[in-house]
Amino acid sequence: MAKTNKNQDTEGQILNAAKNVFQKKGMDGARMQEIADEAGINKAMLHYYYRSKQLLFEAVFSNAFSLLAPQLNKILNDDSSIEDKVKNFTSNYISFISKYPYLPNFIIQELNRNPKFFEKIQQNAAFPTLEKFKSQVAAEVEEGMLKPIDGEQLFINIISLNIFPFVATPLLKGFLKIDDKAFKQLMERRKTEVAEFIINSIKK
Repeated sequence: MAKTNKNQDTEGQILNAAKNVFQKKGMDGARMQEIADEAGINKAMLHYYYRSKQLLFEAVFSNAFSLLAPQLNKILNDDSSIEDKVKNFTSNYISFISKYPYLPNFIIQELNRNPKFFEKIQQNAAFPTLEKFKSQVAAEVEEGMLKPIDGEQLFINIISLNIFPFVATPLLKGFLKIDDKAFKQLMERRKTEVAEFIINSIKK
């Protein structure tokens, strides 16, 4: 049975409220009552839509990933150079994760707890594919544009340098002695810092 507009509106309110609470408190710190209050509904109504915090978190993640995946897939598979792909991927990823900072940790925790979770992620029609990216890296290496590097290794480098600061945010803020505002500014600068670091390491 199709959902009514009223049901869709309520579910949208819940997902938006959950995103806000998860962003502030994280998965462990969030409470269903707090999410219900944020959504302007009672807890019984929240449980009608989502029986558990885990299911709600997965719904928030799926909703966010469905926005991010097409952007990344488009960048990886367009006709731009590898240099431009590195710049665009880094800028898009950092901008997106800055809005959903809890996602990287959630993915890691969920993959450790439930390895089959990745199968759910892969079912997304826009899940990024790497074949064109890998063949393009090989071609640019062959043409002498890039130093010898494997496309898979390059992709891992890009992902690692972009993800780690968000996974280790408390650690980095402690080491660097910075607050939330300074950390956000630091991440904004990383859009160009990471891209330049990678490009300088692979360009001839």
